[in-house]
Amino acid sequence: MKKILALVLCLVMVLGFAACGTTNNEDKTLGMSESPLAIPALTVDYELPEDFKIGFICLHDESSTYDLNFINAVLRYQEATGLKNDQVIIKRNIEETEKCYEAAVELVNQGCNIVFANSFGHEPFIAQAAAEYPDVQFCHATGVTAADKGLANFHNAFASIYQGRYLAGLAAGLKLNEMIAEGKITADKAKMGYVGAYTYAEVISGYTSFYLGAKSVCPTVTMDVQFTGSWYDVEAEKNAALNLMSKDCVLISQHADSMGAPGACEENGVPNVSYNGSTYEACPETFIVSSAINWAPYYNYITKCYAEGKDIDTNWCGGIAEGSVVLTGINQDVAAEGTLAAVNDAIAKFKAGTLNVFDTANWTVGDKTLTNEDNANIKDGYFHESEAISAPSFDLRIDGITLLNEKY
Repeated sequence: MKKILALVLCLVMVLGFAACGTTNNEDKTLGMSESPLAIPALTVDYELPEDFKIGFICLHDESSTYDLNFINAVLRYQEATGLKNDQVIIKRNIEETEKCYEAAVELVNQGCNIVFANSFGHEPFIAQAAAEYPDVQFCHATGVTAADKGLANFHNAFASIYQGRYLAGLAAGLKLNEMIAEGKITADKAKMGYVGAYTYAEVISGYTSFYLGAKSVCPTVTMDVQFTGSWYDVEAEKNAALNLMSKDCVLISQHADSMGAPGACEENGVPNVSYNGSTYEACPETFIVSSAINWAPYYNYITKCYAEGKDIDTNWCGGIAEGSVVLTGINQDVAAEGTLAAVNDAIAKFKAGTLNVFDTANWTVGDKTLTNEDNANIKDGYFHESEAISAPSFDLRIDGITLLNEKY
């Protein structure tokens, strides 16, 4: 069964962002919209030495939505740069253990000039390798310690995906409004469910921004969150989604990497907002939209720095302007009418700098509006996410969101 799910997922995710154009099926009236934030083409304006190599360390393989998103970005980057297959080395299924250090050393010994690792738990092992191999650049996604380590060749990176999560939440809130207007639920029953992996700031920031996007258009919305304790566990994610449904959650989203939750939604006719790629092909009756980080601009950035002999930022965070935050097309057969226009309007506000996801006017903690005295990241009336460091740091438990378990 797991092999079948993996094959289905690979097909779905490979098609993912490519399937953003209009789809005309006999039983569909609208199909997929164009992507509001499509993946942009890379501009390569530098030259690399013939012996240049770059290595990638992934926690899982293509069966994980998270890792497939990284690997697809590697393929786009490789195509844009013209690097040969022996110049781009991907190591898959590397655990967050000493095996990560060993994989990094293997990549160094294979001649890699840059080594990139994609999982939070890889960080201490990548830092260890960076300390031992100062002539190789080591880059790490989602990490938080590069500035503290003080190593010139060790770097953290992320993207302002909280903006993409907010946009996805906006689509979810409009769907709730449609369900209220059609009499399927009452306003006081507008409850979403969220399947989370861990109680890390990355996950908390993600589900909070998703909730705030929904709340911006559906003020009565509430949300339950259930954690699985794993980035990838099909059964745990499916069961978490089913438990959320049993608690009257009428729409489900997730920060976990398998098809468990989307599959459960499709089986039970519950609208779903996925993450890291479209599940439209597998879940056409329930999929609404998905946000993701596009890592190709970062790969391109660090390669350009290497080619030009420039320092790589210790903390780098790309946003909408860099093409680092992307959305699939919107499934207009499931999404509420007007969703595409509303999302495009919010994108315009992000680009103009007039929309702040964590504006303190829109959320409270214990019925209190927080200020700089409560949290140093709150300035000018909003929480400044991913500015002090690239990785998310918003870990506040805001009102309106209930955690069903907290042990992870």
